[in-house]
Amino acid sequence: MTHSTAHEAAPLDASQDVRVRFPQDRTCPYHPPAGYAPLREQRPLARVTLYDGRPVWLVTGHATARALLADPRLSADRTRPDFPMLNARIATVRRRRRFPLLGVDDPEHRTQRRMLLAHFTLKRATALRPRIQETVDRLLDRMAAAGSPVDLVSAYALPLPSTVICALLGVPYADHEFFEEQSRRLLRGPAAADVEDARDRLDAYLGALIDRKREEPGEGILDELVAERLESGEIDREDLVSLSVLLLIAGHETTANMLSLGTFTLLRNPARLAELRADPGLVPAAVEELLRFLSIVDGLTRVATEDVEAAGETIRAGEGVVFSNAVVNRDADAFPGGDSLDWHRSARGHLAFGFGIHQCLGQNLARAELEIALRSLLERFPGLRLAAPPEEIPHKPGDTIQGMVELPVAW
Repeated sequence: MTHSTAHEAAPLDASQDVRVRFPQDRTCPYHPPAGYAPLREQRPLARVTLYDGRPVWLVTGHATARALLADPRLSADRTRPDFPMLNARIATVRRRRRFPLLGVDDPEHRTQRRMLLAHFTLKRATALRPRIQETVDRLLDRMAAAGSPVDLVSAYALPLPSTVICALLGVPYADHEFFEEQSRRLLRGPAAADVEDARDRLDAYLGALIDRKREEPGEGILDELVAERLESGEIDREDLVSLSVLLLIAGHETTANMLSLGTFTLLRNPARLAELRADPGLVPAAVEELLRFLSIVDGLTRVATEDVEAAGETIRAGEGVVFSNAVVNRDADAFPGGDSLDWHRSARGHLAFGFGIHQCLGQNLARAELEIALRSLLERFPGLRLAAPPEEIPHKPGDTIQGMVELPVAW
């Protein structure tokens, strides 16, 4: 594998002084950390240091990222002792726990993905649009009744995807406060003990739900997996519980963060917002551009299982490889002028959903939710504005999914 912009560098060595730390917190919620400036100049491969001092390869070029994410010699197996971890609090959990779908390689990954593919097709997401619209309208009605200001995260951005994924999976939405809180603890800690406890609680909750579904089947993906896969022995209970945890968390956390941070970004870019208001037909393109621009999931991790040649470098077996979407999705070779929003660019080549065999299974559903949610929000509240100084609105740290902790808005 080669790249036209290869650069000279010595082989990665743990004794080398790799000064740039990864990940770092963003100063502006919708721009890459200022400390990544040297990495953006070192495309397509750079070297960084993780929290534990381990040096790893950081992929910063778009073409190289696509090639490496599709390379089977890079493993996603988080149970490997040489797998790179981005922070201390999740290292212990991920090394000792099974992490289905995203954290396994083929052929196991292929088997798990096939169980779910039919539930996340474009056709299925399109069929869900009326239900999504009903949920959106109900939430906006509540916001209007409550009056401004409101916290858009708790009033809209979080309950929308939580409601949708609960209906899809067959998880009682009445339990949303419990699993949303455990999801927050699992992703953000603050301590390793919080992560461990949150995972235990989610395992216990979904395990009990699965047991109940064996006796009292309902309607939902989990019900079908129980009836068709668990009872036949194609998947065991432990793996189904782990898979259910992943689906529940991924099904609401990513979309909630995209919706909150996307709205904040629009309100901070009034010219682009005015374009959307003038032409709602631009919303699908705007969603794609926001996915590229925001790159809320930053730092996909892999480990090389054998030597890999990439961009004129040799990634040695056992070396960690991290993909910085925040940098990759602004690679000027792929997205000229990528530091600015442009609803008229072709952004579909972005890697916000990953690439290769691990590309996000729920991307069709996420696009549907984001398009409906943003279009409806802007139509319902034409005077929507921030209700606090932007620099005072808290956003999430760099070692988790990027987004707003809260988002006070008025109209």
